[in-house]
Amino acid sequence: MAQNQENRTEISAVKFNGQDFKYLRDRCLRRGQLFEDETFLPVNSSIGLQLLQKKNLSQSPKWMRPTMDSSRGPPFFILETASRFDIQQGNAGDCWVLAALGSLTQNPKYLHQILPWDQSFSQQYAGIFHFRFWQCGQWVDVVVDDRLPVWDQHDYLFIRPCKDNHEFWPCLLEKAYAKLHGSYFHLHYGYLPDALVDLTGGVVTTLKLPSSSSNLMLMVKTAAQAGSLMACNTLGQTCQDCEMDNGLVSSHAYTVTGAEQIQYRRGKEDIIRLWNPWGHTEWKGSWSDGSQEWQETSDHRKDQLYKNKQDGEFWISCQDFQKNFNCLFICNRFPISLNHENKLHGSWSKMMFENQSIVGNPADGLWSDPQYFFIVREPMKEWNVIVSFTIKPQSLPSTDKENPLNFQVVKVDSQVWNTIALSSLLGFSHLGGVCGYPAKGVGSKSKCNLTQCFHLNPGTYAVVTSTSREVQFLLRIFLKVSDIDRKLDNNLNLTRVQASLPEIGFQPSVFQRYSQQGMNIDASQLQNLLNQELLKELPGVMFSLDECRGILALMDVKVNGLLDQEEFKRLWERLVNCQHAFQNTQRSPGVLLSLDLRKAIENTDFLIGISVSRELLDLMALRYSDHTGRISFPSLVCFLMKLEVMAKAFHNLSKDGKGLYLTEMEWMNLVMYS
Repeated sequence: MAQNQENRTEISAVKFNGQDFKYLRDRCLRRGQLFEDETFLPVNSSIGLQLLQKKNLSQSPKWMRPTMDSSRGPPFFILETASRFDIQQGNAGDCWVLAALGSLTQNPKYLHQILPWDQSFSQQYAGIFHFRFWQCGQWVDVVVDDRLPVWDQHDYLFIRPCKDNHEFWPCLLEKAYAKLHGSYFHLHYGYLPDALVDLTGGVVTTLKLPSSSSNLMLMVKTAAQAGSLMACNTLGQTCQDCEMDNGLVSSHAYTVTGAEQIQYRRGKEDIIRLWNPWGHTEWKGSWSDGSQEWQETSDHRKDQLYKNKQDGEFWISCQDFQKNFNCLFICNRFPISLNHENKLHGSWSKMMFENQSIVGNPADGLWSDPQYFFIVREPMKEWNVIVSFTIKPQSLPSTDKENPLNFQVVKVDSQVWNTIALSSLLGFSHLGGVCGYPAKGVGSKSKCNLTQCFHLNPGTYAVVTSTSREVQFLLRIFLKVSDIDRKLDNNLNLTRVQASLPEIGFQPSVFQRYSQQGMNIDASQLQNLLNQELLKELPGVMFSLDECRGILALMDVKVNGLLDQEEFKRLWERLVNCQHAFQNTQRSPGVLLSLDLRKAIENTDFLIGISVSRELLDLMALRYSDHTGRISFPSLVCFLMKLEVMAKAFHNLSKDGKGLYLTEMEWMNLVMYS
């Protein structure tokens, strides 16, 4: 099996149902058995009785492994590369998933996060495969066996492997996604934004059609250059999934695979390329396969663009696209937008509030009303705030088709904000009755995602939520970064969570500017660097010299009182992680309370696997918070880093993992220089 080795990305993922792929595969290989998934059995309930009835399937299908089907030749997981043309929709109405997946295949970086390459039908084959999906702020690894429902011996009930390549990655991925949702029936009709988010962890921008032709084409091209996923859906007709006279399918999802301006007659015409997850059934109008327009164009790129194949992919004029389609969905890790000059304006900061919940009793009408605050600092001419909610699917009944969550963005005046800040310092989680006029936004709503874009003037704002049932959710607030802020960001400014933050690391030029002859940094130089480069946007918040001495000692591997470039790089990686933890834990901007220390630990990647007792948390709250119970960012950094070093020191020194023996000198050296 040939595989593209580029852009492999290892991501940490939660094991769905507690199933560990490598452990289960290795156990099967040792026993000489093929894996049978006891959590998603080959029975009708895994398909869904409602779906079997809808498709008039009176007899139960058989479940076969691809290796048992000798009529097609040997199976492959992926042959050379994964392509949208490997996908051919079956009997489930999951075009909303497959259209998103078709777009995913055009972005190898995203695709490799979903399709781990450590699996095949040849090497270490044990009948087990796994896939990753993004669920409400975390990646989830889903294991499946390769038994697939088959009708009439060789007719696969759902995604069908293509005859010419016999690849099974789409079939198995569909099964894993069905398992995640409970059954194949739960994939039968859904929302494109939900699938786009589940495959990327991104945010969806929705363009309602019709839209300005020039802006639409520019947006599509810009999004494609940024590696965004793009999909769209047709207008609803009297029936779903019905082929219309023009060749399009009603209430159906398509992948957007390209956009070009082409020479035509004496002018130019904008055309958009789409792909139908059915793998056939194409548009019959202008610029379709075999149309007169392709015969008349003199564009030198004709042979490159035009392929007359029955593969489900076709070109359509921008005008016809806007007439026949309802919405265009663009998904990226960070929002894709154009500024007032129609240029890419993609620098955003992000606030994240994970594992949030609204609880209450619908009988008495009493619900919690969590509120989330953010500050807009600079006036802008375009959308400058995007608020995006993602509901945890497990908190919604499977029968629900609607999103129960609503919210408003309200401007908060300075007097109210001062009261809110004091409330947070005293330990109150929210303040009821925030007053103000709701801001108007534009956006979209699906079963699990609710996103709106706003154009807000400078000021402090509150996101006020409401719901008709108990829900758990992730809230992300994206704030557009001004030109001034972008210049600051080039100098290691970490006061905001940037789109590229996890990848930027440290810049050697900055290290050398503060170090001794470009070689080492002492505590005083470290203090200057952190305060001038890390906290320049937070007046009144500073790392003290004593805090920097403690941080240096924790990172000082050579024990010489200095940090070299490699040691500082390790420190910077932890500072980035501490910034994420602080942002994800704070109750309002800049406010982290001592009672949230456990949550801060849970939000810190380098502390995974380290447990802390309630007694220790109480002691640390006394040690690192001020008299109001507030913990500053520098104090949080000192606490989190010392917790890591001390926990690792114990495990390195302990012979049995239960205790350790140290001489007095060893003990004093350990606890005093840290």
